Amino acid sequence: MGARRGTGPLFETGDRVAVLGLGVSGAAAARLIHARGGAVYASDSFDGPVQAAAAEALRAEGIDAEAGRHDLDRILASDLVVTSPGIDPATDVRQAVTAAGLPTVAEIEVAFGSLESRVIGITGTNGKTTATALCGHLLEAAGLDATTAGNIGCPLSEVALQEPQPDWVVVELSSFQLADQETFRPDIGVLLNLAPDHLDRYASLELYYGDKRRLFANATADSRWVINLDDGEVVEMAKGVAGRHFFASLTPHDLEGAFLGEDGWLAQRLDRQLDRWTSEGHLQLVGRHNVTNALLAGLAAALAGCEASRIGAGLATFQGLPHRLQPIGVFEGVRWINDSKGTNVSAARVAIQAFQQPEIVVLGGRHKGEPYTSLLPALEEHARAVIAFGEAAPLILRELGDHLPLHVESGIGAVVRCAKELAREGDVVVFSPACSSFDMFPNYKERGLAFERAVRELHEGVPAA
Repeated sequence: MGARRGTGPLFETGDRVAVLGLGVSGAAAARLIHARGGAVYASDSFDGPVQAAAAEALRAEGIDAEAGRHDLDRILASDLVVTSPGIDPATDVRQAVTAAGLPTVAEIEVAFGSLESRVIGITGTNGKTTATALCGHLLEAAGLDATTAGNIGCPLSEVALQEPQPDWVVVELSSFQLADQETFRPDIGVLLNLAPDHLDRYASLELYYGDKRRLFANATADSRWVINLDDGEVVEMAKGVAGRHFFASLTPHDLEGAFLGEDGWLAQRLDRQLDRWTSEGHLQLVGRHNVTNALLAGLAAALAGCEASRIGAGLATFQGLPHRLQPIGVFEGVRWINDSKGTNVSAARVAIQAFQQPEIVVLGGRHKGEPYTSLLPALEEHARAVIAFGEAAPLILRELGDHLPLHVESGIGAVVRCAKELAREGDVVVFSPACSSFDMFPNYKERGLAFERAVRELHEGVPAA
């Protein structure tokens, strides 16, 4: 095994380690801790099929695990607590752990202690998964031994268990993961953007931004940071952080970094050398915000050693991810877009601004604490009508109904039928809910799939353009 990137395991052999949560990250952390000699007790308060199956699988591997309850006595007798990002610090079990003064860390922190791979860490409010997947694609397209992990789906602990580990791992970092890290330090860190989000969990915007700022917590002179020059909040947050700073922008600049040239080409300027990647027209991603994502991901890949020509080729072949401005098809002259991953107001705003044609915009789900009125300028410019659904529909109606034609529907099927009736040839139906999915669906993926199925069922037998 090579030299570890982290500081080594956070526990000694035989130490009692409690793992809270039996989702993919919790189960992976339990396996890693067990493999490194820790005495694991893993638990989840829910007893759903996913948690029950995870507990059964862990027990079959000799790891003590249970679903449906937390044994608080055992947890409080632990030497270390590892928490899954989905467990709110306000829950009873987290409050008890905090009151007891037990050290509590995130799964990525446990994984980092056993990691040999070099790390590109990517965070921001919107576009994290796309940028992470794109950066991983660029590294692989350039011939580097790389993978993606973190909030994108594969827990970082799984990477730490691999033999051998990849040379590079691109890690998507949510604010919930960053909140419980102490030693995590990426070789290359990327801050995409900042906007209000998760205000249903955070008491203030400052607290949310504070967790994002933890990306820089362990910066050294050797750190390299990729900064979105077009986002003033990002630039301000990165000021004074140790390490070298590189900047990406949709307009040309003279700093080290990447930019979109006046000729329409994406380019990098590093060590005073200018290299072009590819033209904006060759990108398969939709929307100007994805040009920014391409610049940021490409710049991180360049700092990891990828040649400019390989970056250009990789950018031109990346097709995007499901549920992120994903085209479903064109039916009867109307284009249908699935952006179910648009789970906050700022993401929905970006989706609405991505198209030049008139739009039917679909909003709704579980409210996350942000005012929908901030969508008004974009909606008034782009939307022919708005359809609201889910728990947040009454609030959306109160905040937007006096300004725009707004229709309230009770389910995805009704939403799709209403959108079909409202849309005219040449319009775009944009499903970008600006809310979480948890009122009706377990996650944004299931919500997006339900929307796509409803669209296809309604147009069954109608050829797509």
